[in-house]
Parts: sequence; C-alpha cells; structure tokens
Amino acid sequence: EAQVGPTVRLCISTSSGYTPPVQHTTPVVVPDSVIAELRTIVGAENVLSHGHELLVYECDAYTLEKHLPGVVVLPRTTAEVAAVVKLAAQHELPVIPRGAGTSLSGTVLASTGGVMIALTRMNQILSVDFANRRALVEAGVVNAHVTAAVKSRGLFYAPDPSSQPACTIGGNVGTNSGGPHTLKYGVTTNHVLGCEVVLPDGEVVWLGTTPEGGEDVAGYDLRGAFIGSEGMFGIATRVLVRLVRAPQAFKTLLGIFESVDDASQTVSDIISAGIVPGALEMMDQMITQAVEAAYHFGFPTDAGAVLIVELDGLAAGLEEQAARVQEICRRNKSREVRVAKDDAERAEIWKCRKRAFGAIGRLSPNFLTQDGVVPRSKLPEIMRFIRATSEKHGLRIPNVFHAGDGNIHPLILYDERDPTQVTRAVQAGEEILEKCVALGGSVTGEHGIGVEKADMMARQFTPDDLDAMKLLRRVFDPTQRCNPHKMFPGAKRCADFAPRKQIAA
Repeated sequence: EAQVGPTVRLCISTSSGYTPPVQHTTPVVVPDSVIAELRTIVGAENVLSHGHELLVYECDAYTLEKHLPGVVVLPRTTAEVAAVVKLAAQHELPVIPRGAGTSLSGTVLASTGGVMIALTRMNQILSVDFANRRALVEAGVVNAHVTAAVKSRGLFYAPDPSSQPACTIGGNVGTNSGGPHTLKYGVTTNHVLGCEVVLPDGEVVWLGTTPEGGEDVAGYDLRGAFIGSEGMFGIATRVLVRLVRAPQAFKTLLGIFESVDDASQTVSDIISAGIVPGALEMMDQMITQAVEAAYHFGFPTDAGAVLIVELDGLAAGLEEQAARVQEICRRNKSREVRVAKDDAERAEIWKCRKRAFGAIGRLSPNFLTQDGVVPRSKLPEIMRFIRATSEKHGLRIPNVFHAGDGNIHPLILYDERDPTQVTRAVQAGEEILEKCVALGGSVTGEHGIGVEKADMMARQFTPDDLDAMKLLRRVFDPTQRCNPHKMFPGAKRCADFAPRKQIAA
C-alpha cells in the first residue's frame, strides 16, 4: 500500500491477473429519489431527466453509437460536483463527465446510462498570472477563450484542436488533445501544470503544480497520469494552464501539388532540413473540393493535395526559412506555392482548415473519423493503403491531417440508413488503424480511445500492458464507475450498435 496524492491509496495485488467487473446488459436506472436529491444539490434548473432533454447528450461527435444517460446534471462549482459524485457513489451509479461533446470516439457516451455531469456551466477564467505565464480556469472554459483573454498581453494557449471555438479545457485534458500546432508546441499535457480533480468517491484532490506553488512537484507525476485518462480516473474541475509567448512573426505558405505522394515527401524533406514549422497540414483533393465549395477561399479544386506550412518565431530569419520551404516544395514538383499576404489571409486559411470536418456535410450524411499515427516517412504508404481500402469497401475516404507529426484523419463517408454501409465503414476504419500499427504507429494521436477503438487496444498493446493500465485505473477508481465501458478490449457490448429505442417526451 502506497500513498498517492493527498489521500488516494494504491492497493495493487501481486497477481498479474485482472478480472474486469461484470458488464451491464441493461441501462442503469437512476431512481426518482436520487434525481430529487440532485435537484436539491444543484437546483432544479440544472437537472435534466426527461427523454427529450436527454437527447442532446446521447452521443458526442462519434455519432455511430448512441445511449441516453439516466440524468444530466449541470453543476456550477467544485463543491456541487463533489456532492453529486458522492451521491452517485452511495447508490453505486455510474458517473460520466462531459464537456462540449466534441470528442470523436464516444469518450463521453453513457454506455449504460447513469449520472452524466456536464461541466459547461463551470466556464470562468478564474485568474491570470502574467508574471509566471499561467492561468487558472474552470473545466468548462472554451479552449479559444483562454487565448482571447491573454492575447492583448502577447500570450496564447498553444493546444489548438480543430474544435477550438467549442471544445472545453476539461475535455482537452480528458483526451490529451492536440491540433495543427502540435508539431512545434506539443499537446495538452505539455501545457497543463496541474488540475483539481473530484475522485469517484467524491473526494477533492489537486494533482501537479498548485496555483500558488512553483512548477517542481515531488513524487509521482499523477498530473501526467490523469491527463488522457478519458474521464476514467475522476472529474477535472479546475485546470492550471501554461501560457506561451506569442511568436513575433508568421509566414504561412500554401503548397499545391499534383499528388499526395509529392506533398508527403515534402513534409519529410522540410523536417529533414532542420526546419520545424509551427504547423504542417495536408488536405487531399476530395476534402479540398468540399472546403472550397463551402468557404470559397480560392483553393485549387483540381490539385491532388495542398500543404499548409506555417513558420513562426522571430522575424529575423523567417524570410530565409520561407525561401527554403519554397525550394523544397519546388523540388518535389509543386506547381505553385502561395504565401499569405497578411494576417487576414492567414486567418482565412486556418479557418478553412479547421472547418474542414464541417464541410463534409456537402459530401455525405455521415462520416467516421480516424486519427491513427504513422512515422512521417510512412505517410505515402498509409495514404496508398487508404486509397486501396476506399476501393475495397466502395466508400469515399477524403483525408485532412496533421502531416508534420504523422497524425492522419481519414474521413470514411457512409449513410447510417444503410446497415451495409455502416458495417463497411467500421471495417475500413479498423483496417486503417491496423495498418498504422503495422507501420510502427498508433491507433490514436489525439481523439482518444473511448468506445470506438476499445478493441483496437489489443492490436497495439500486450495483455501485460493492458493489465498495468487497468491496475492504474483502479488506483483512482476501485469500483470502476467513472466513465465505464471505455478504452479497454471487451468494454463494448453487442448492444452498442443497436438502434436507440424511441423515447417518449
């Protein structure tokens, strides 16, 4: 038995075996008496329990699987979150933390119902420490709002998921979100110093650097363990984020290529030349056509691929770097390289890139997004495999991805009204992820595992690896009620793909 955090205790058996809890086969019923107590804790206006109210919370941006929670609670303080969690623990009810619902892998799915705790009303930036370049924010603060609050002082919050105008800091912590500028600035764990957490029994602890303390923290890095745990270790309520000095200047280039292979080779050559751009993003022809139809930026719709290269840093030397990037593009047969002429054009390029997923509605009623990772040198190979997979399953698969760090985002287009298309879409996604692992990569770069990729974990990790992960989870959540049925093989149930029954209003 070892001390973990302020009062969390670690009790791990010496046996290497692990027996998961019995999976529920029917939704957990939240008793009316519990719902009444929840109204007392947070106020009746902050409790949703009717069928038509719960529909909003039946899924996240991974819409293939849908389950209604038993009740949704919208607390405004950490004390309210703790009281709700304690009540759920007393009645042995699952708790599911949720932010804005922009996650793409079913991370916040209420797989068997239970008490969903939506943190979107905890949306205050509590303090900004300009001297030490950090800010204390509530978990429901929208990502983009942090940068907006400190921009006038020449600072910004670096992680920038494509859902940045909507996603919340707490959700980013849950899946260790990245974004286009991950290549140079890193992901969420590189920019979160500490966080306040409500454990599954209702105890409130602080992990990592405290708002008043220095950055060095003794003992285990429980902050690092918590980030990316997808809500299975507890619920983050306040987060201490690191702020970064904004670059002095930018150069944003748009390389236009006849083929994805040429654009992919350009990515490798730029990095090999010792240039580390702020971002290196690629879009293939199909996604470029959809984006252009939606936003009319002026992207060439006949190009095989476009490459967005953003250089940032000190103004001195940036022109030279831009010239080197243009030369590398030309060497790889780019037919044109455009340079954003001002901040407005740069912003327009990024607006188009970050809204690419939204443009998919012009192509298909539904899409399944993967986010496997491969070494940069393997980008041409995985793109050829994706094309072959598209042909094999008879489904269109446009691509938009973080080429700089090999984080691909194939968008598998399908119509959920056709069961055969659903089956083929799921199979295509699994085959692409299997290929990523075979090429030395990973099944996820930033979207997390959730319910979507739970069974894929066994393709990447050994049974011993998975046992170690499960044991770590039990340190934080011995009864495994916090966001259950996620991440681990066997967590999905045969009912996961069953259509939702009609719920009366």
